[in-house]
This record gives sequence, structure tokens and C-alpha cells, in this order.
Amino acid sequence: MEVDHPPPGSTEPSAASNSSLKRPEEDVTDAVASNPKRPRLTGTEVMEIGDPVPGGEEMNGVKAIEIAGAKSRTDARRDGKKKQNGKKGKDKEYVRSRRRGTRPEGEDAPPPESSEPKAPRLPKRPCALLIGFCGEGYNGMQIQPDPKVRTIEGVLFDALIKVGAVSKDNSDNPTKVKLGRAARTDAGVHAAGNVVSMKLITTIPGVPNLVERINEELPPEIRLWSVLRVQNSFNARTTCDSRKYTYFFPSYLMIPPKPGSGLYNSLQAQGSECLSHAFWEKTSPGQEANSLDDLQRKRAYRMTPEELVALRDTVKKFEGSHNFHNFTVGRDFRDRSCQRFLKTIEVLHPAVYGDTEWVAVLLHGQSFMLHQRKMISALVLSCRTGTPPDLIEEMYGPRQVFIPKMPALGLLLEYPIFESYSRRVTGVSEKLQPSDPEYRPLIDFEVHRAQLDDFKQHHIYSRMRSIEDRFGIFDGWIRSVDAYAGHDLEYLNPKGVIPASAVIKRGDLRTNPFREKKRFDATSFPTGGSVETLVGQEESEEDEETQLPLDKEELADMEG
Repeated sequence: MEVDHPPPGSTEPSAASNSSLKRPEEDVTDAVASNPKRPRLTGTEVMEIGDPVPGGEEMNGVKAIEIAGAKSRTDARRDGKKKQNGKKGKDKEYVRSRRRGTRPEGEDAPPPESSEPKAPRLPKRPCALLIGFCGEGYNGMQIQPDPKVRTIEGVLFDALIKVGAVSKDNSDNPTKVKLGRAARTDAGVHAAGNVVSMKLITTIPGVPNLVERINEELPPEIRLWSVLRVQNSFNARTTCDSRKYTYFFPSYLMIPPKPGSGLYNSLQAQGSECLSHAFWEKTSPGQEANSLDDLQRKRAYRMTPEELVALRDTVKKFEGSHNFHNFTVGRDFRDRSCQRFLKTIEVLHPAVYGDTEWVAVLLHGQSFMLHQRKMISALVLSCRTGTPPDLIEEMYGPRQVFIPKMPALGLLLEYPIFESYSRRVTGVSEKLQPSDPEYRPLIDFEVHRAQLDDFKQHHIYSRMRSIEDRFGIFDGWIRSVDAYAGHDLEYLNPKGVIPASAVIKRGDLRTNPFREKKRFDATSFPTGGSVETLVGQEESEEDEETQLPLDKEELADMEG
């Protein structure tokens, strides 16, 4: 390869001759480097042309202009970076401004902190809090930005602050201690066991028993079973392997639709032969019993062995891995998150409490989608109408149908399970003593079995049955289903197939759609009320459909 050499007598350009090719800010950098005694200009200093530079030198006009230009470009780049947040940045700021306890800014900012010495900082440790609660009167499990919204986590977090398990510096924002939960329950839903993960101060001066001290600050409907040290990577939601739920309902829901009701007429038109039932035949000829009379008779009803067998045969269709898009809201058949694995589902033998016979359905699955009560609804409605169990398998297909939600009153989270985590810590802790700093205990709710059963009996089961006795929630729900005369429930038929008339197409306007009433999502009712009051309000109550966010991240956060 040939190289062109400069002609004789010529010289290579010097660095000085190329100074004009440099950017102005490069000249400034060189000037400062050549004179280390010369101080740098700060953002607040302004120099005029001809002003003496500290150090005895004088700045000429060109150099001052170059420095000013470099500074303006630097400031512009700095301002540009601030503006690169875009829409997401604004949204994050909006969220932060609404977060619970966030310190105000501007005119509303608090006065400067006093010069009094702060309390000594105590170390925080990653912990798992095993809790149980009755959800009546609470707006769900997850803490909300508005402190006026009463939630289980909000009350728990305030108790931890009072005890000193959460420092004052972290009391304004739960995310500072990485607050999370294994299962997010809806408003009013109960839990015998749930896990909250967070960084906690476990050694507090003057507090010999942390669990007892925290329970002193909690209301009786929220109990802390234990505080366990966990590994740094532990996250209550993502580390959880599976969850156990129980759903309770009165056995009188198995009685077929009342003759003359909308659902009865629909089944009759489709050729159903399972409509006659001894319960309705006992009504005296010519006597028009009202809903209150029917409810009194329903509470004395006892499920037949054949009805129990039908429930147990149908419920097996839910076990295994299936696409549960029809058993939730806001999800499409093509959404992979609808694929869930249900380990076991069991129908227990009915038991009588008071005047009413109750049935319990135990569900154990990896995870459950929002409004899993639709599964129990499909189970009950198909069995009481004589619809074959094959209908459940049809609902896993691409056709979308409407399934009404069972009342929230009967749902109970038993507890989450952490099998994989327990196996992992067993290998680490088996050779250590519980007093060793590296020891990590298993997360096992069965250790607290006696406490769980006592809590469920006095704070959950008793309230659930009392509300049903006073208001007849399940009877009101089943009557609202039987009164419907549209096409949405025509999948309840003797063939066990979904007809085209019952298929819901997104974007199409449905004629006479089924509308759910919000009161069946409630678990708290006014004291002193009765079933007569509730029935009297039904005629004037406006039907409402639950409006839910369709954002996938929001839906995922609402699932358990």
C-alpha cells in the first residue's frame, strides 16, 4: 500500500494551526487544563467582557463569548435530559403525588425538620408475615393511595408503624419496605391465612414478643399468626406455588328453577325433562307463595344423594390445565395467561348450621383468575338444570359466554402454599439452629391449625351464616338468575353444548343482556336489617354491571 508523503519543503500542520477546528467548549477545557489555578465558572456566576479573571488574568471578548456559548449548550443538554421523561415520566410523578402519605411540596410543604437528634436507625430484615382476617367492612387486601380507603394492608401497616417495626422514615410509603402479598382478595373476602412480605425491624427495644405486640394494635378481625425471616429474594406473590380456597353455599341452590320463571321457560323450550321437582309440587294449588314464604321452605331443604353425586361428577371437569377465559373478565381466548392449572377440587358432604344446610367446595390451584366465583356458578347452574357435565369442557373453547358470579359472601382464602421455597430453605437450615442468623424457617400454616379453626369459626363462619340468615343473599341471587328470560344462559340445556344464541361476540350489541346486581358482590350489610328490607328494595334497585379495568397488568395484580 502506497502512502502519500508531503511535498519537499512543506511541514505538517501543528496543533496550534488546528485550534480553529476545535469546538468552543474544547478551547475552554484546554484553557482550564493549562491553568489549574483558574477556578471554574459556576452556574450562578456571570462575567462581562473585559472583566478580570480571578488569578490576575483578563478575559478577552471572544473567549467570554465562547465560554458563555459552551455553558448555554451544556445547560440546554441538561434541560433536554429532564424533558426526556415523556408521558411515562409524568404518569409516574402523578402516581407518586397520590401515594399514601407522600410529603406535599410547594406552599403545602411542611416546615423544616427540627434539630432534635433522630432515633437510632434499626436494621430491617426481609420477613414473611402470616396473617388471617375477616374482610367484612374492608375494601380488599391491597393498600390504597387514599388513606381514607380502609384495607387490610393499610390497617396492618399502621399497626407496624405504631409498634416500631416500620420506621418513621419509611412510614410515608409502603414501597420503601417492599410491601407485597401472596394473594390479593377483593372487598369483603375473608382469609384464614395470607402472606405479606416486607422488610421489617424485628428487634425493637422494649418489645420482647413482636407478634403479641402487633396483635395488640390490630382489631380482632385481623390476626398476625407469625413473623418469619425469609431469604432476600423472597417475594410473597412470585414465590407462592399454589393457593387453597373454599366456597360455601346453601344446598337449596340445587332446587331447579321455579315453574313459570324465565329460566324455567327457557329450559322447557329447549326440551329439558328435569324440571319437575318435589319442592315445587308441595305448593298448594291456586296458592301464590311469595319469595319470603319460599325462602322459609328452602332453608328446611336437604340435598339428595343424587344431587351430591352430580356435583362431584361435574366438579372433576375443572381439574387439570385448562383455558379459563370464560371464568373471568377482560380476557380473550388467545390470552396465554388464561391457561391455569387446578390441582384438586372437592365437594364436601353437606352440613347443617342453624336451619340451613351448607355445602363446601375446596379448590387447590396454582393461581386463580379474577372472579373465580364464576366456576362455582357454572357448577351449580349446570347441576340444578340437568345440564350434562360436558358443558364445562365446552366453556374452555374459543366461544365466549356469560357466566354470572356467585355471591362474594361464600368465598374464603384458606392459605397460600410455598412448597418450592420450603424445600430450598430446608437444605440451607437443616444443619443450623433456629438462633443462627442464617436459619430460615418453613412457611407452614398448618402449624397454626388450632388458631386458624378458632378464628374461622368465630370471625368468618358465624358472620357469613348470620348475614345469610338475615338477608337471604343466596336466595336473592338464585331468584335473579331464574328471572332472566334472555339468550345469555341458553347454554344451560339437556345437550350440554353452547348454542350460537348464547355466544357473545365482542363489539356486537346484545339484546336483553344479563345484568348483575352489585349487592351480590358485597359481604357487609347494615346492622338491624333483614331479608324483608332487602326484598323490598329489589323492585327499585337499578341493575348494574361491574366496570373493571381491561389493562392486563391491572388484572394480573387483582388475581390471586
